[in-house]
Amino acid sequence: MVWRLLPMLRRMEAIPPPKVQLTPAEQLAQDYRHFLSEERGLAPGSVGLLGSFANRFLSAKFGGGRLSLSKLTALDVTSFVKHRAHQHGPCYARNLVKGMRSLLRYLYYKHLVDTDLSNAVPKVACWSFATLPKFLSTEQVRQMLRHCDRTTSLGRRDYAILLLLARLGLRASEVLRLNLEDIDWENARITVMGKGERPAQLPLPADAGKAVAFYLRHDRPRCACRRLFIRARPPIRGFGGASTVSGVVRGALAKAGVVVPGRKGAHLLRHGLATGMLRKGASLDEIGEVLRHKSRDATAIYAKVDLESLRVLALPWPGGAQ
Repeated sequence: MVWRLLPMLRRMEAIPPPKVQLTPAEQLAQDYRHFLSEERGLAPGSVGLLGSFANRFLSAKFGGGRLSLSKLTALDVTSFVKHRAHQHGPCYARNLVKGMRSLLRYLYYKHLVDTDLSNAVPKVACWSFATLPKFLSTEQVRQMLRHCDRTTSLGRRDYAILLLLARLGLRASEVLRLNLEDIDWENARITVMGKGERPAQLPLPADAGKAVAFYLRHDRPRCACRRLFIRARPPIRGFGGASTVSGVVRGALAKAGVVVPGRKGAHLLRHGLATGMLRKGASLDEIGEVLRHKSRDATAIYAKVDLESLRVLALPWPGGAQ
């Protein structure tokens, strides 16, 4: 029974984690993460993402043996990127390229290599506005909310999360990082920590506020954690990652029988809010303000889903076809 108890105690931080002997590649990746966090001041999520790519590249090249960084070549870099990129989608490939360039610049900055190999990292084709944003229609959102099982504490928690996503267009990471003190109940406002650690105050819709308040009063476990939403299973603490929030959306879509092609996650509701606002006559500037976009280019993609306006601009097709 002890072998089952130890992992739980370590997750609760009641006992220190076991000492693990790192390979030279793992140690270098750890030093790189420390550099990103302490010297560059990157957010933990960015540090984890970039560090994971560094660990994969160094482990693939050197395994558990001695590091021979002086023998790294441009061919090593391009071969690794091409092999990995072909196994995943374009989003992964873009992050991979970014991570590899960052690692190679770090190695050159620390004088661990004589040549800056970051220029050898191949580019990933990425055409602006090449795709349409996937979103949930207003009726699909209603259907999803109707099928939430609000007779259970877990269902009521998920219902509150879904309302925040649908009404405010929050990102999964923003829901994850909400704390108890972020809600101003007297003024019906909620403070959201967005990208780049930029806080923003948003009005708290009545139905979302009611759902969150019910969850806090009746369903949220009593614990020292200040996160607004708490895991349903021990250890009692906040969600481990933004993927948990997207998992709530995927589960709700499956229960409601809503079929959406492609990836399913919290951004479906964010895109759905923007699309609904556009079709009700909101301008792109207004949508960008609600979604807290830093650049107008991030909002411009929603112009592609305004089909009625686009039909006015479309040229006649030869032969009179519509």
